[in-house]
Amino acid sequence: MKVKILILTGYGINAEKELAWAFELAGGETNIVHLEDLISNAAMLKDYQILAFPGGFSFGDHIASGKIFGNKIKYTIFSELIRFIESDNLIIGICNGFQIITKLGLVPNAADKFEQTASLIGNDSGHFENRWVWVKNLNKNSIWLKDIDKLYLPVRHGEGKFIVKNDNILKDIQNNGQIALQYFNPDSDKAEYPFNPNGSVLDIAGITNKKGNVFGLMPHPEAYIFLQNNPNWSENIDNSGFTGLKIFQNGVDYFKK
Repeated sequence: MKVKILILTGYGINAEKELAWAFELAGGETNIVHLEDLISNAAMLKDYQILAFPGGFSFGDHIASGKIFGNKIKYTIFSELIRFIESDNLIIGICNGFQIITKLGLVPNAADKFEQTASLIGNDSGHFENRWVWVKNLNKNSIWLKDIDKLYLPVRHGEGKFIVKNDNILKDIQNNGQIALQYFNPDSDKAEYPFNPNGSVLDIAGITNKKGNVFGLMPHPEAYIFLQNNPNWSENIDNSGFTGLKIFQNGVDYFKK
């Protein structure tokens, strides 16, 4: 049986084909669907095991990155989306997709209330960041990050600074083990800029919900699926052992066990 992945597009999403290719290489069967088509037929979610929110600039990042795209879901098919999550299916949101699922309250959802308690705001640098960064896995039970210790991945965002509503939310995220990926400097104990490219609290690059089946991250694993994608590939600088493809293989393999 092929694992089926629904990849959303529309209104400024622009990384859907990269993401589809990554999932196809990982052994999945993908279908790129416009958001309006999903809204008009939310029952199609039952045919899929994975729902993916790609990167891009939905609605031009107006108001706040991912907010309008998220609201279109929230006020139409949100209940179907919750049922999809509670049925042990998987969701991944990358960059703009991470912004969308955060503003929807799918992550961190530390209190199981599906309310927005975190956000991704403008980078501390004050400009768009387009660079490669190191991230390490802090969530040893993550479905998506199985057997991954660290990764070297590209980021490309203007609003990637992860913040939370209050200190209690941050403590819950930590206590629940929901911090999935953290920016780090391989040569120092501090992830100062540019190793943390946006100023995220606790150097957070990605988080999950409590259950671990919903995963959001700012770096783009779908943009590093071949060793030659790495700007330093000929120098063998990336010794993490994996490309970003491993994340998608983990997602697909979860349904093949």
